Amino acid sequence: MKPARIIILAVAIVAAGMAGLLAMRLSGSNTVVQQAEALVRKEPTVNVLVSAANLPVGSRLDDKSMRWMAWPEGSLIDGFIRESIPPQAMTELTGVVVRLPMFEGEPVRREKIADSSGRVMSSLLPSGKRAVATEISVATGAGGFILPNDRVDVIMVRRGTEDNYLTETVLSNVRVLAIDQQIQETPDGEKSVIGTTATLELTPDQTKVITVAQQMAERLSLALRSVADAQEEDTSAADYLLSGGSGRPSIQVIKSGEVVKSTTDAKSQ
Repeated sequence: MKPARIIILAVAIVAAGMAGLLAMRLSGSNTVVQQAEALVRKEPTVNVLVSAANLPVGSRLDDKSMRWMAWPEGSLIDGFIRESIPPQAMTELTGVVVRLPMFEGEPVRREKIADSSGRVMSSLLPSGKRAVATEISVATGAGGFILPNDRVDVIMVRRGTEDNYLTETVLSNVRVLAIDQQIQETPDGEKSVIGTTATLELTPDQTKVITVAQQMAERLSLALRSVADAQEEDTSAADYLLSGGSGRPSIQVIKSGEVVKSTTDAKSQ
């Protein structure tokens, strides 16, 4: 290679190196660190009345069981009680009965409370239902493990026509309102409520059925139902008890060529 070309190539390499070095220095001295400032916008809130403690069924509201809590305005739904509407809500609701369990921090809603009158049991009853009491014992009340709000079948044990005993389910899947005068679920970690009286939530026809059954029965027993049965129908009853036995299936027994009618339920035979 000619000396002239070598010189030119060397000059070009040196120039390129110096240009690169100069560019690095310039870029290093002019580096600007930009920090983005996070903008936090606080959503408007509204004071909503909430439970200040876990409230069981039947408890009464007071200034210690309620408090105001800031609630995001965009998350409000119908039924929440706001501090501005009405402004004296906490005072007006003092003494109101809790119809359904509420947990601490849960908004107080009209659907879960009843009026503040002294008739607690009537406040817990849905429209059209009746409260009827029946005697129970450890033996007839599922060993004492039946609690308020449980579901039970009412089984009647009665004496048959031939000095035997028959069993019939006269009510199915009815709700227990109270055991004795206790209308809330197990407090303080208790496992059962042993009482002598169970108060049941019944329809008017079911009320008549159990009244007749109490007169006919040698014993009435409550059979505890699974909590999974809570959504099943609870209006069925042994309607034949309402008409003194009419409408019940009958069987015919032939003795010595003579037909004898019996009102004993065919299922019981």
